[in-house]
Amino acid sequence: MLTFLPLEEIDEMDKWEGSKLNEAKEILAFELTKLVHGEAEAQKAQETSRAVFSGAGTHENMPTVELSAADFTDGKIGLLSVMVKGEMVTSNGEARRLVMQGGVTVNDQKVTDAAYTFIYDDFKDGIVIKKGKKVIIKFTVK
Repeated sequence: MLTFLPLEEIDEMDKWEGSKLNEAKEILAFELTKLVHGEAEAQKAQETSRAVFSGAGTHENMPTVELSAADFTDGKIGLLSVMVKGEMVTSNGEARRLVMQGGVTVNDQKVTDAAYTFIYDDFKDGIVIKKGKKVIIKFTVK
């Protein structure tokens, strides 16, 4: 309903399995994004998705959250607080459970210590925090 692809092509995709199924999802996501935001934005979203989820490429178009100096206490901020500020989770408790269960990576390194902290300078080049497989946010400072 949300694409102008020929019905025959969609019916064919319906039969795909495995990695071909992921290809179908990518095609349909592109088509929907193109319909809603235009072809240029769809292209940009597709390139960003490929770069972020394949691990090959830059993170220049990924969602980014800027932290301010006021977010830091004595030049430090905890991982749990960063996740809440980035709206990756709704509470410190949710963040703590995710971290302790191994569902969080910081710059591609799994973190299981709920007391993990950063200093202000850690954010100069940006820090990429990943919740699970699909929620990825880059954090920077102003």
